Amino acid sequence: MNNLRRTKIVVTLGPALDDVDMLKRVIEAGADVFRANFSHGSIEAHEKRIQLIRQLAEEAGRTIAILVDLQGPKIRVGRFKNKKVQLQEGQSFILDTQLEDDQGTEETVSLDYKNLPADVRAGDTLLLDDGRLVMQVEKTDRYRIFCTVTVGGELSNNKGINRLGGGLSAEALTDKDRIDLKEAVRLQADYLAISFPRNADDVKEARTLLKAAGGTANIIAKIERAEAVQCIEEIIKAADGIMVARGDLGVELGDAELPGVQKHIIRKCRLLNKPVITATQMLETMTYNTIPTRAEVSDVANAVLDGTDAVMLSQETAVGRYPDKAVAAMHRICLSAEKFPQIKRSKKRTELQFKYVDEAIAMATMYTANHLDIKAIIALTESGTTPLLMSRVNSSIPIYGLSRHVITQRRMALYRDVYPLAFEATHVDRRILNQSAVHELQKRGILKKGDLVIITKGDLIGIHGKTNAMKIMTVGDFTPDS
Repeated sequence: MNNLRRTKIVVTLGPALDDVDMLKRVIEAGADVFRANFSHGSIEAHEKRIQLIRQLAEEAGRTIAILVDLQGPKIRVGRFKNKKVQLQEGQSFILDTQLEDDQGTEETVSLDYKNLPADVRAGDTLLLDDGRLVMQVEKTDRYRIFCTVTVGGELSNNKGINRLGGGLSAEALTDKDRIDLKEAVRLQADYLAISFPRNADDVKEARTLLKAAGGTANIIAKIERAEAVQCIEEIIKAADGIMVARGDLGVELGDAELPGVQKHIIRKCRLLNKPVITATQMLETMTYNTIPTRAEVSDVANAVLDGTDAVMLSQETAVGRYPDKAVAAMHRICLSAEKFPQIKRSKKRTELQFKYVDEAIAMATMYTANHLDIKAIIALTESGTTPLLMSRVNSSIPIYGLSRHVITQRRMALYRDVYPLAFEATHVDRRILNQSAVHELQKRGILKKGDLVIITKGDLIGIHGKTNAMKIMTVGDFTPDS
């Protein structure tokens, strides 16, 4: 049990993982969630990958979740006649919504977002290609933005544009997203990530569309806009989880502001009982190298120390040369960071009143586990809520979420400290239910005779949201036939 990794790893799919042997190695290295990025590739390609993952996960005896990431309103320049141009500091440059898509030159380029001229004003700063190029807006008309290049460099086809400070009016859900959302439902995604939400209403709209399509996925709100940070608490409450998407967010906020905002969001998510993923450029140099930089190691470790539920790999696994090595590196960094005593215990909520019975049970369980020699916590759960609530409290005690529902098992794959297991509680005599749950862990070599374990469950087995009991047990004898 001491070698269990508490922080989960999200792996982005792509051509680098189309090789079956490589995908097997990535699963063996410790992938917990696979992200299908709908910004790239066809639905057919994503479907093939998702089906293969579920097959390989079953063969490996692993519970692995699928996260579908919608593209959202990424604002981009068009294409250049010669694929790229070199822009010089001080030169004039025009962003033109009426220019044909492939007619870009050193003087002008098209825009895919036609409302951008109405969203910006003279004096605004535009950042292109993740901030590598910078332009100041001099003036606008109905169709064009006239700029001066303040930081030059190479600009190639379809690079993104951000406004420093945010504030662009583009809606979070595009027509493409609405179609892709239905495909995510068809593919039975466990999580659905919404890109560029401005506020809680964007998340609520996505949930309405998801329910209308018959979907059950949990919604992850990607925090990528500066204005989203201003209403972060409302967004967290509206969503089922948060992704700190540090690429566009760092561009809009400014790089120096990003670390503090990241810590603030992680802290808020834990306080409000929602899982949080830290993403973007975590081990980026491993796209081409076999080991990470020391700065990248520190970046991952600090996110773990701050309490993130998961850390995410993007191009490192989607198009990188060494996807398995990147996952293995992230695994060992997380394990090392989790050794530090300050993240093994917390006094979270010891001074607060509880609103729900299951929350009170979860907090009582964690307090007891942190002050008694408990080897494991077993949560018999329908929805996964009680294990999630438990995981908001720092502890070194593993939480095993036992559920009969595959969708709940996969959902729990994202939660820090929680390890999902398949268990059919409704077919077990209530008089021996606790012993059966303990035997399930004994069969797997997790518990042995004499260990202390805490079990949580509801009086009404098979009913959502009814956890109302906690019991401490001493593990007894076990034989393979019992």
